[in-house]
Amino acid sequence: MTIKNKKNYEQFRSHRWYGVDDLRSFGHRSRTMQMGYDAQDWSGKPVIGIINTWSDISHCHIHFKDRVEHVKRGILQAGGFPIELPAISLAEPMVKPTTMMYRNFLAMETEELLRSHPVDACVLMGGCDKTTPGLLMGAISMDLPAIFFPAGPMLRGNWKGRPLGSGSDTWKYYDELRAGKITEDDWREVEEGIARSFGHCMTMGTASTMTSIAECLGLILPGGASIPAPDANHIRLATQTGRRIVEMAWEDLKPSDMLSRSSFENAIAAAMAMGCSTNAIIHVVAMGRRAGFDISVDDFDRIGRDVPVIANIRPNGDTYLMEDFYYAGGLKAMLKRIEKFLDGSAKTVNGKTVGENIAGAEVYNDDVIRTLDNPIYPSGALVVLKGNLAPDGCIMKVSAMDSRFLKHTGPALVFDDYPSMKAAINDENIDATADTILILRNAGPKGGPGMPEWGMLPVPTKLVKQGVRDMLRMSDARMSGTSYGACVLHIAPESYVGGGLALVKTGDMVTVDVENRRISMEVDDAELERRRAEWKPLPPRFERGYGFMFSRHIEQAPDGCDFDFLKTDFGAPVREPEIY
Repeated sequence: MTIKNKKNYEQFRSHRWYGVDDLRSFGHRSRTMQMGYDAQDWSGKPVIGIINTWSDISHCHIHFKDRVEHVKRGILQAGGFPIELPAISLAEPMVKPTTMMYRNFLAMETEELLRSHPVDACVLMGGCDKTTPGLLMGAISMDLPAIFFPAGPMLRGNWKGRPLGSGSDTWKYYDELRAGKITEDDWREVEEGIARSFGHCMTMGTASTMTSIAECLGLILPGGASIPAPDANHIRLATQTGRRIVEMAWEDLKPSDMLSRSSFENAIAAAMAMGCSTNAIIHVVAMGRRAGFDISVDDFDRIGRDVPVIANIRPNGDTYLMEDFYYAGGLKAMLKRIEKFLDGSAKTVNGKTVGENIAGAEVYNDDVIRTLDNPIYPSGALVVLKGNLAPDGCIMKVSAMDSRFLKHTGPALVFDDYPSMKAAINDENIDATADTILILRNAGPKGGPGMPEWGMLPVPTKLVKQGVRDMLRMSDARMSGTSYGACVLHIAPESYVGGGLALVKTGDMVTVDVENRRISMEVDDAELERRRAEWKPLPPRFERGYGFMFSRHIEQAPDGCDFDFLKTDFGAPVREPEIY
């Protein structure tokens, strides 16, 4: 293999554990021999840590038990020494109250696993929603050579010959069930057919959004994020990833050597074109700031004004799924279509630039990956709104909603918690029309706790039976990337800390104006000040443990929901551990 800027073996971190002639290194070597290895396995070789988020309940990653062996094969082929380091497995939707509570936990675990072990470079195995940003945040902070191996999307679902998309069709057919359009037997068949292989969601949900963003940042081998999990090419990608990370270890090619503000702006442009999950904003802001760049929600709004949605994938389109996206040319082909919005000089893990990687990419189905003059939506998927309801901003996914809500004023119907909202939604006597604006509060980072994916509030059953399928909904929560509809999310500051959302009352008129990027309660300032003076905080969500730490240190949505003490500019970098 051809390697640039080759390090000496003595310069590897692992040499401090294995290569020194002292009592401590004797212990490291003898205990490694205890596992059946001998000196030939590690001597003169980089040690490659494999952070694996596999578990028995992680449905998106259930194949990682096998894939890790293919990663190891590539590492061994290239002359590295692989060590697998299991990490917390954040299985959507199994983990409660929400996986978002534990994204930063995974980031901390990743950073500390790499720092505390004799690791020279790493492969990060993830894909389910929070695993991609969590792993990358930790690796960026540690700044060892790192490459991401994505879980890949599952195969498309099937019900009576119709393709099913995870999440998106769950909400769709649940409304049909409530409206009496399908039977309980039909509903069970949908349940059995919607997720029929390993891999993450095959819609353009958060999982596909974030693995695609990781590739746009240059941290996945080109084309890797689009490969379906059961495809044989996915196995080959695992081995190729293993081989490449050994080369990167010798080259000392670290995230800090590749990532730039342009890398993140490329990722934002691609996210807008792919019709990304709203969660992308929180995660990209957090990753960007870990890398030392002041990425903000305003970057998304600015770039989104120019870049149209061209990936015709649910929940933006009605027909296609990630499997179709792959057959149509995948992410590389989509990036080629939006090349004029990208900085082609940005660096990537294979040692080439973005421009070089997409130079020969082609689109094989113009309906799946549209041309710029025939988009799914004329601007980016997401917009940022601000006003007295959300002074620090909120998010709306305009590419997957009824266009009549782009400018809308209606009366608020306010709920202080999810159980009361759920009970009211199923009440046939609920005082709501299609123009009512449903508002859920106390569902943000501190109030949720953890900012659960509650933001796609169900349309009241009474209205569903009348044929209503979309209405304006607002919250300080998030929503699944597989969701759709006129949902205003991430309202900041959140209501739990006394943000504008805490002051709205049932019956207040609320206005959304997407063109002017405004959201407001039609309540005068004097009345708002009176309400603010009367507002009383709710009791703490946690009295001990991780939740207590989370509540004390979690930042608001526009700042990426990172812990304040983990930010790059918080203090000096953590030193390498001493070995005594």
